[in-house]
Amino acid sequence: MLTLGCHLTAAKGYANMAKEAISIGANTFAFFTRNPRGGKSKELDEADVVAFYDIWTAEREDGLVPGKLVAHAPYTLNPCSAKDYVREFARMAMKEDLERMEHTPGNYYNFHPGSHVGQGAEAGIEMIAEVLNEVMWDDMQTTVLLETMAGKGSEIGGRFEELAEIIGKVRLNGENGEPDRIGVCLDTCHVSDGGYDIVSDLDGVLEEFDRVIGLDRLKALHLNDSKNPCGAHKDRHEKIGDGYLGLETFEAVVRHQALKDLPMILETPNDLDGYAKEIVLLREMAKKR
Repeated sequence: MLTLGCHLTAAKGYANMAKEAISIGANTFAFFTRNPRGGKSKELDEADVVAFYDIWTAEREDGLVPGKLVAHAPYTLNPCSAKDYVREFARMAMKEDLERMEHTPGNYYNFHPGSHVGQGAEAGIEMIAEVLNEVMWDDMQTTVLLETMAGKGSEIGGRFEELAEIIGKVRLNGENGEPDRIGVCLDTCHVSDGGYDIVSDLDGVLEEFDRVIGLDRLKALHLNDSKNPCGAHKDRHEKIGDGYLGLETFEAVVRHQALKDLPMILETPNDLDGYAKEIVLLREMAKKR
């Protein structure tokens, strides 16, 4: 059974997100840890967290088992900015977010690696790894995910090699017997816009990912169609089947042996009813023989 959900608003708390997810047939979901444009995080309500677990772990009539959640850092977070105060916000926000995530342990914290804004990719990669090494700690229970990006402007993460370089510089990357606390979230729109042809050669793209990064690092998926053709470097999400990726690509994704057990998050331009329909559609695709 697919672990499938969508991005939900955290404005009314964890328990409300659990109720909304269940109402649309989801068994995972994503949420912003704070306002997506930055700012302070809302004070954590411990009673709300307890209520969330009561709802989320209760036996469900549809038989769906809860999967890992995929929290999302704010869009304004840029750990490789040329501006000191922007990098400092990234350090502060990521540290606070990861400490907050420990109240819901064992889940994922996804972020956009950032834009080097003219400093060069190598400098950006060094800065991102530096921030990660400052905000992560030995016994943390959350896994940090670098998101694959579309490669627009000076974005880091449009190529698998850039993500691999960051991971290689992070202390808690699973080497030398240390705990593995860093992975990758693959966004279908982003990788296509970045030039990886998942429409015609999904297997080839995954083989390249495995060679460069390692499929063991792939922890979650963002399922988004794209308003633009492969290699456009635009990052414009579309509803499933309405863009350049098309329904057949998503059927291949949800049925792929290397992907089908990962948490899959919809970030398509939809309301809750729209997400519910896409969830039904994708579950039906996964059942095809």
